[in-house]
Amino acid sequence: MRILASDWLAFHADRTPEQLALIDQGTGQHLTYAALNDRAGRLAAYLHEVWGVRQGDRVALLAKNSSAYFEIEFACIKLGALLLPLNWRLAAPELRFILGDATPVGLLYDADFADRVPEIRTASVRHTLRLDFGQPPVDDAPDYETALAAAAAPLAMLPHLTHDDPLMIMYTAGTTGHPKGVLITHGMMLWNAINITTPTGLNHRSVFYCVLPTFHIGGLNLYVNPLLHLGGTSIIARQYDPALTLATLGDPAQGVTHMFGVPSIYLFLSQHPHFDDTDLSGVQSWGCGGAPMPVALLERYARRGIIIQTGFGMTETSPTVFLSDRRRALEKPASVGKPLQHTRVRVVHPDGRAVAPGEVGEVLISGPNVTPGYWQRPDANAESFSVDAHGDRWLHSGDAGMVDEDGCIYIVDRYKDMYISGGENVYPAEVEQVLYQIAGVAEAAVIGVPDAKWGECGRAIVVAQAGHTLSPAAILAHCRQHLAKFKVPASVVFVAALPRNAAGKVLKRELKAQFGAATEA
Repeated sequence: MRILASDWLAFHADRTPEQLALIDQGTGQHLTYAALNDRAGRLAAYLHEVWGVRQGDRVALLAKNSSAYFEIEFACIKLGALLLPLNWRLAAPELRFILGDATPVGLLYDADFADRVPEIRTASVRHTLRLDFGQPPVDDAPDYETALAAAAAPLAMLPHLTHDDPLMIMYTAGTTGHPKGVLITHGMMLWNAINITTPTGLNHRSVFYCVLPTFHIGGLNLYVNPLLHLGGTSIIARQYDPALTLATLGDPAQGVTHMFGVPSIYLFLSQHPHFDDTDLSGVQSWGCGGAPMPVALLERYARRGIIIQTGFGMTETSPTVFLSDRRRALEKPASVGKPLQHTRVRVVHPDGRAVAPGEVGEVLISGPNVTPGYWQRPDANAESFSVDAHGDRWLHSGDAGMVDEDGCIYIVDRYKDMYISGGENVYPAEVEQVLYQIAGVAEAAVIGVPDAKWGECGRAIVVAQAGHTLSPAAILAHCRQHLAKFKVPASVVFVAALPRNAAGKVLKRELKAQFGAATEA
């Protein structure tokens, strides 16, 4: 059955035109739903008339966070075009691959990245548009605000678009080989918005502070797009800054009610010198995902009366699959809880049998928030999806999970990060949880390295907090007290900082490249 998609901005622009939709913290711009819908419609007109964008065309965007990001997103939605967000932290060859793979007709770019455009531009990119944010022009490309001002009457959304139609290609970071383009549909966006509303209490009066990068599915859909669906307000930070974040969350005039971050954001926020004396009581909901949250860090916030609900998601699931309820957040701090209302999850052995409580298996996901597949990658679709005996389609997450007696799920680790020591499976995330219990540990990661005796063993890479002195012997002694012998790292390395991607995840491949040499016999 065809289910027609709807234009969220146009709906709220008609019903509550004066309601604030977006506040751009970088420029100070405040946009009501009427203004946001008008600007998105005018951009749609410009892209249609000047660039010749039609349904199914791709439009690339290389920019830091701003309210314009969402104007561009909804301009593409109105046209039936596919937005192609680009990770500005990628190297030129990586960006050229994505542009070559998706073949967008044009590129909108932040003036901060003007010098990168010539080296990444591919043959399909016939048009460009530069976002100056009030700064003097830096090249000869047309300016975004000038284009909006010159555009004809705003375009309305194409009436025949359905929930099955894609509106975005979001390329995954990729740990090996080239990244894959995940198709994000209208239906996926809607069901993510529905799924996330109940556990967080989002509503049309909510004010959300967005600090995650908006080239990432988390930056778009946790929770800016859900609030645009509900008619609420989002404050868009240019990029994450611990001091600014703390000041914003603690400012009653801003009225922030909802916050979402990844563990590193919460970690760095808790290490700010004013964390303990900033009043954060106005924030009603705190969410976290993207990587396992150290239990010691959850407890640090809990001592301040802040309950962080931990979750799990993927680009392929737009992204939310789990978000623990407040009742279990401290009762079972290592669990992500149970699947959200309109998503199904199984944890299975390689042969498809469900695991028993306490056993580890792969997490499989099904539901209307799951992608239909990857852009021009039938091979990846065949590897990542299966259909069971009932005809139900399941996404294979590649994550190792465990179920307890109550049906709560624990994301143990990525299978690719697991290593085998003396015939025993070791999941680094479990060891990292123990490392974060140590006073003076600011950041920690564990990798498996070759070992002549055990095949592989663990190596802990640790960042010490300023003013603290840590020794390998003390760290290993703590691990021996809290872990089985085969899980205790064989060595410890100290570094100034852990390498992370834009979503805050530790880049284990970089750690393995730098510190993955075999242990000494």
